[in-house]
Amino acid sequence: MNIASFLLYCVIVTFTPGPSNIVILAAVRQEGFRQAAKYIAGASIAYSLLVAASVVVNRELVTGMPVVLTVLRIAGSLFILYLAYQIYRMDVSKAAAKQTASFMSGFWMQLLNPKVVLFTITVIPIYVMPYYSSGWVLALFVGLVSLIGVAAYFSWGLFGTLLKGILQKYQKISNAVFALLLVYSAIMVSGITDMARG
Repeated sequence: MNIASFLLYCVIVTFTPGPSNIVILAAVRQEGFRQAAKYIAGASIAYSLLVAASVVVNRELVTGMPVVLTVLRIAGSLFILYLAYQIYRMDVSKAAAKQTASFMSGFWMQLLNPKVVLFTITVIPIYVMPYYSSGWVLALFVGLVSLIGVAAYFSWGLFGTLLKGILQKYQKISNAVFALLLVYSAIMVSGITDMARG
């Protein structure tokens, strides 16, 4: 397992601007951290539930049909390349429209957020499950991925104003760097490097 690629993918996907991160940023700027923390709590719980549910469902699929893992690796690689393209083209100056930052709005935003759903469906199956099948190891990775996501949301909440200014000022450069790092992750996930080695 390439732990560096796994961590890089998790950090890039969770820390880069997306619907939830932009709403957190807007909520902090408009309503303060205390109100945004309610949204962050809802988003964090939904995110963790999605990661755990994904592992349970995918573990059953992979056990019953091992070809699913190959399909997930290919689909995951294509999804990562799509994210790289989207991040490269992203305009972070267009902030999310004002909405009330509540626990339930954060919870539902995560459950309906395609970026989060696709990420949680693919991250453990393509990075971890080819190498580990033990329930406790998978639970450890669920906890790690959940912790990274929660850290990302709180980072956007705590440093939202600073991050927004930096991302707007250096938008093209930061988008290009994030996109290139995601392309690297896609190559590692695809299995191309494994085929090249042997």
